[in-house]
Amino acid sequence: MKPSKKPGTGAAQKIPQPDAKSALLVTDIQNDFCPGGALAVPGGDAIIPLVNRYIQLFHQKGCHVIASRDWHPPGHRSFKEQGGPWPIHCTQGSRGAQFHPALVLPVGCLIISKATDPTKEAYSAFEGTPLEEQLRDCGIETLYITGIAIDYCIKNTVLDACRLGFRVVVLEDAILGIDAAPGDCKRAIEAMKKAGAVFANAKDLGLC
Repeated sequence: MKPSKKPGTGAAQKIPQPDAKSALLVTDIQNDFCPGGALAVPGGDAIIPLVNRYIQLFHQKGCHVIASRDWHPPGHRSFKEQGGPWPIHCTQGSRGAQFHPALVLPVGCLIISKATDPTKEAYSAFEGTPLEEQLRDCGIETLYITGIAIDYCIKNTVLDACRLGFRVVVLEDAILGIDAAPGDCKRAIEAMKKAGAVFANAKDLGLC
């Protein structure tokens, strides 16, 4: 098992392995964030095969699998036409808001819809959603996170999860970012590590 140094210390941490108190959160793997979409992350679909392997692993272990999605109403404040920074994307019920067809989610997967209030931006899967309550009700202590984008929704979700007291493991080989400003992804990763998140990969979880 590969050790990981906790930020700010010289001590090595063992990578936690999925168990009954673990959940996998698949973040925003939607058509609009993949090539050809309205707000495509470069290579956004390239991580899907590995994400599917993680999903299968967690499902086989009896862990909860959760998928978050941007689910904007028309006229959402984040859209450029409303003075926001982004093109229209992931509008409720649109093809762009659908999960990528190559993503294989298990039956019964919990879907978390975020940014549903037209007056509020919400990058975190916890903001304005029942995610925390759902995790507490299921006895979840460790949250593994994969998906897109590192510098927005993943970063904000990880920071909230750490603040709320969950152990967080970011699956670093199955995440991608936008890097709208050079260095955004690097800074996001540093912030997540500083908050206490552990970074792991497929080898750490026995997938390689």
